[in-house]
Amino acid sequence: MVKNKKLLIIVISIIVVSAGIGSFFLFKNDSKEMTYNAFINHVENSQVEQVSIVDNHTLHVQLKDDEATVYTVPNPQTDNFKEFLLINDVQVGASGSSATVKTLQTIGVGLLIIGVLWYVRRGSSENKQVIVDANKRQVDDVRIVKFGNVAGNDEAKEMVKDIIDFIQTPDKYSAIGARMPRGVLLYGPPGTGKTLMAKAVAGEAGVPFYAVSGSDFIQMYVGVGASRIRKLFKKAKKSEKAVIFIDEIDAIGKKRAGKASASNDERDQTLNALLTEMSGFNDNDGIVVIAATNRVDTLDAALLRPGRFDRQIEIGLPDFTARKAILSLHAKNKPLCDSVQLDNLAKDTVCFSGAMLENLMNEAAIITANNNDDVISKEHIDKAFYTVIAGAEKKDRSHITEHDRKITAFHEAGHALVTKLLLPEHTISKVTIIPSTRGAGGFSMSIPKDKMYQSKREIKNNIRVLLSGRAAEEIAFGKDEITTGASNDIEKASQLVKDYIMKFGMDDELGIFNAESANMNDTDILKQCRQEIRQAYDETRTLLQNNYHYLTGIVDDLMEKETIKQEDIDMICA
Repeated sequence: MVKNKKLLIIVISIIVVSAGIGSFFLFKNDSKEMTYNAFINHVENSQVEQVSIVDNHTLHVQLKDDEATVYTVPNPQTDNFKEFLLINDVQVGASGSSATVKTLQTIGVGLLIIGVLWYVRRGSSENKQVIVDANKRQVDDVRIVKFGNVAGNDEAKEMVKDIIDFIQTPDKYSAIGARMPRGVLLYGPPGTGKTLMAKAVAGEAGVPFYAVSGSDFIQMYVGVGASRIRKLFKKAKKSEKAVIFIDEIDAIGKKRAGKASASNDERDQTLNALLTEMSGFNDNDGIVVIAATNRVDTLDAALLRPGRFDRQIEIGLPDFTARKAILSLHAKNKPLCDSVQLDNLAKDTVCFSGAMLENLMNEAAIITANNNDDVISKEHIDKAFYTVIAGAEKKDRSHITEHDRKITAFHEAGHALVTKLLLPEHTISKVTIIPSTRGAGGFSMSIPKDKMYQSKREIKNNIRVLLSGRAAEEIAFGKDEITTGASNDIEKASQLVKDYIMKFGMDDELGIFNAESANMNDTDILKQCRQEIRQAYDETRTLLQNNYHYLTGIVDDLMEKETIKQEDIDMICA
């Protein structure tokens, strides 16, 4: 398509230039101005050969003794002017420049028609150019992604290696009756490397990579999405072996409605077309479909059955070893100071996705460059760390009153103290009352240990930690002076309480029961959630009241330093 576009531009340019040159030589004449009185004298003396009326303002005049020169004369626009010329034996006609105008108008209309046709053709081309061909990418070796570019996710790599072998040596598997997997579904949180893994599969197999997004198939008109699916597979089949990657497949693969009135005809037809192409009715040997989603629970069951997406691989948040490998990968081209220890940084970045880790190293490099430093130091990393978590610190804090600072100090001190008392295994990385650009008045950052599970005790204590900011405000300023600063904490605590009761089956009254899977009365669930969170809040408030001297000690330290760390809290609570 790019070559055709360049050819079209070249052809149009040649036509325009040729027309311009031709018009220039065809109608080129030396031109001089002549006054109207001089022109009348020449007419009356029978010295004028021809007059061309160009428009309402201009005449072109040729004299009998100087035909090579064209004189420009103002047009008097009188009713009997042409008759006057004819009586004096002057030839009257139209100027040759009108032909130039007509020529240029013709060329303009032609170019307009060509442009419209090209635009229509481009708009109706296959899949509207949403397909990216890996063959074009492989011209530049730098852009080919392989497993060496993917740090962590070792289990996922192992699960896709046999698919790569399938693509490269299908005879080995067909000899023993093995069928090539039709599809691979990669699911997990955002930023964990699902797209990167799909690119690596194509790169390792050395086959074309066709990448589309699920939203590319969702259109207003019924049948358009299904048509694009068929064109996508048709184009991929021309390569015989290829990887088709559909990002955010939940856009077209959501569960179909049970009632016809609630269904979406366009999305259903698009999904049906995808199911048909993957079902085996068509000969797709050598074509592997890889899809990615953050919401595997919303996908239609027909997509997940064997023969469609045979492999379902979770791409989760990286563990300590994977985080260290990812950080090492993104630190390769960055000059790090000796004080920067990637082991410690990997420990401090629990719950960071691969994308967040990449952003962390990039922010550190930007901060280093802004400071005109040569190497990335630990101070740069720390600043980037909190920029990624909470946003950059606000520079202008002149509008913040002393009372507001004290409210923030009590709020954040409450979080820090309850974390210290109830979750001593957590590392309190930083507590600050400096507001950030994301709207936070301050924050308390605690880093949990790397664990596969959360116990009932940890979940309940996490709920208390979230409620401790509001509890500290109430203790310090009274029930009527609590603020809106705890809104985000309350939202998180409410969700955690809901999961504790409805999903994890840890509530003493409901017992081992998943309320989400049953049609329980919402009022009963709401009542139980409110009772649980009220009890947690009362216990948190009592805990802070019993340790009020520690709370005020942390507040005083925050008011003085604005930012404190684990060591400061340990000294206060010793």
